[in-house]
Amino acid sequence: MAKEFFERHKQPWNSEEAGKLRNLAAKGHGLQAIAKALGRSEESTKDFAKKNKIEILKKR
Repeated sequence: MAKEFFERHKQPWNSEEAGKLRNLAAKGHGLQAIAKALGRSEESTKDFAKKNKIEILKKR
């Protein structure tokens, strides 16, 4: 199985992405959906959210 390609791999986060992350998290979207919408890995998204105290709900 091939690894998924992330357009923003190892690129710094910009304010537009941070705002989109905050909006999606506030609307209750899960980590996987947010990461996909941003073109980022789940790990990168989770790390950025944690550093910036953005709570992402855990989806089952």
